[in-house]
Amino acid sequence: MPVGLQITPSILNADFAALGAEVARIPNADWVHVDVMDNHFVPNLTFGPTMVEALSRSTTLPLDAHLMIDDVDRCAADYVEAGAGSVTFHIEAAKAPIRLAREIRHAGARASMALKPATPIEPYEDLLPELDMILLMTVEPGFGGQRFLDLVLPKVRRAREAVERHGLETWVQVDGGVSLETIGRCAEAGADVFVAGSAVYSAADPDAMVVALRERAEEAVAGSGA
Repeated sequence: MPVGLQITPSILNADFAALGAEVARIPNADWVHVDVMDNHFVPNLTFGPTMVEALSRSTTLPLDAHLMIDDVDRCAADYVEAGAGSVTFHIEAAKAPIRLAREIRHAGARASMALKPATPIEPYEDLLPELDMILLMTVEPGFGGQRFLDLVLPKVRRAREAVERHGLETWVQVDGGVSLETIGRCAEAGADVFVAGSAVYSAADPDAMVVALRERAEEAVAGSGA
């Protein structure tokens, strides 16, 4: 399993007609981020378990399924069965988040909880021991290519502080508007897993961008003395 600072390209901005080939363009990625949307929880419609299963057969990179769906309590385990190594549910959609996290872990995947930009971390701090990762959205979920929201950075810092306060190894992931211009600020704030979609797949060489993003994050952490 990857450790340290990790780059997780989102295929939301890739060519849906050739996803296997698109993933093959990012061999240096740590994970492949798969955005699952139901056109209810967010105003967009994308992948389902069948697509995740097909993608898992076409790559050796682990899949990070981000479920932006209403019926997440019922459906999350389907994505583990489909081949996802990490499954993220939104706290705003989950009816029984502790039970859900335990079901995901029991099924064999890492359990992650996502928060929209306006959702505070503090009410959910006691859930951290049940989680392998917490995802802090740095844009409103639903569409790729949005502008990064700096206002989320203080929440990233508080999430990192909470993880350390509990003595956990929970990863802190950021998703939305992550680029060479913003990844350093995210790393300095305490994020260690970075979802980048537009920045990677709009680059002439997506894999070179993956490497560059990781290097930029590492430089930021080294410069901050963290």
